[in-house]
Amino acid sequence: MSVPGPTAGTRLEGSVPGGVLSGSVVQRVRGAHLGMVPIVGALLVIWAVLGVVNPAFLSAENLVNLTLQSVPVGVIALGVVLVLLVGQIDLSVGSVSGLAAALLAVGTVNLGWPVWVAVLAALSVGVVVGLGYGVLSTRLGLPSFVFTLAGLLVLAGVQLVVLGPKGSINLPFESWFVRTVQQGFLPTPLAWVLVAAVVAAYAAVLAVDHVRRVRAGLRGPGTGTGRIAGRTAVLAAVLAAAVAYLGTARGVGYTVVLFVALVAVVDLLLRRTRWGRSVRAVGGDRRSALLAGVAVRRTVVSCFVACSTFAALGGVLAAGRLAAANQGTGAADTYLTAIAAAVIGGTSLFGGRGSAWSALLGVLVIQSIANGLTLLNLDAATRYIATGAVLLLAIVVDMLLRGRREI
Repeated sequence: MSVPGPTAGTRLEGSVPGGVLSGSVVQRVRGAHLGMVPIVGALLVIWAVLGVVNPAFLSAENLVNLTLQSVPVGVIALGVVLVLLVGQIDLSVGSVSGLAAALLAVGTVNLGWPVWVAVLAALSVGVVVGLGYGVLSTRLGLPSFVFTLAGLLVLAGVQLVVLGPKGSINLPFESWFVRTVQQGFLPTPLAWVLVAAVVAAYAAVLAVDHVRRVRAGLRGPGTGTGRIAGRTAVLAAVLAAAVAYLGTARGVGYTVVLFVALVAVVDLLLRRTRWGRSVRAVGGDRRSALLAGVAVRRTVVSCFVACSTFAALGGVLAAGRLAAANQGTGAADTYLTAIAAAVIGGTSLFGGRGSAWSALLGVLVIQSIANGLTLLNLDAATRYIATGAVLLLAIVVDMLLRGRREI
């Protein structure tokens, strides 16, 4: 999964220039969003089938549980999306999340640290690991598959050392952190205010985009007030339906809001910033990006750091949800599930194509399958087979789309 490192001594600082490179980046961004349409359709089909087989799946209470279950792995998958976009991979995200959860538990329970100090210590592990990976990739040119696999084993061992001979530490249920993660839900009035704010902000962004396109002479079909009103109405309907239906049970959890906010921020960074254009340029064609003046090394390092930090945050949220950290936290299937979620959500294994929303859609697909099969009293073997089949289908589609672009 790694790409040969840049030539030694080449200056890598700079920005993405205009012209052909920025135009190709725009095309990849548009392609990423269009590529999510089949994923949304597949998710709706999965929900419809599971709802028919077992009506309890579509109950408000079960969907609340589904959203809460999706958050830890979804946050980890968000980081995986970033490393995949630059043509790399991180197999150690599960071990990073497990070590972060262990540090949180040991810090708060055994050492008496304030929760916020323990959370910062856990996140700092992700930053340090990401920096180390970035150096190994950009300075030594090592394949990311190799050094992240080694990191998986090393960090899993460190996690066992941190947990100690007991191998499990329970977090106090009266802790504000555990209460917030497990039982924290938006009050109904605040949820509706948040929906209104998001819809208004989205409409404002579309309006600004329209004005900029008109000024640049890029006005064409599908633009204008009709497009803005239509897309805003769709978003408003989706958010209102979700809040209203989930509100009949416990509502929208704080951690769910955090996850969606992180996805939206990362999506904004990828689409609207020089860094985001650099990420797609490096993943699309590293040599061309280097020749165009992109800060290739810095971009790759930043993606590794973001990936490991998101993995640590996912581990922290997992510990809060279970009110414990043990040897099974961040187990082997964690990194497999996170990578599968990113790929199923539409992120290419070959770099350059994908979206932050891939993490959200992909994890909903995987968790929906797992949740639905659990309700049907089917064993873990069936869940793995079903998830693997969906993953294989996503990879085949990715290969076909990549081959079509190269023709």
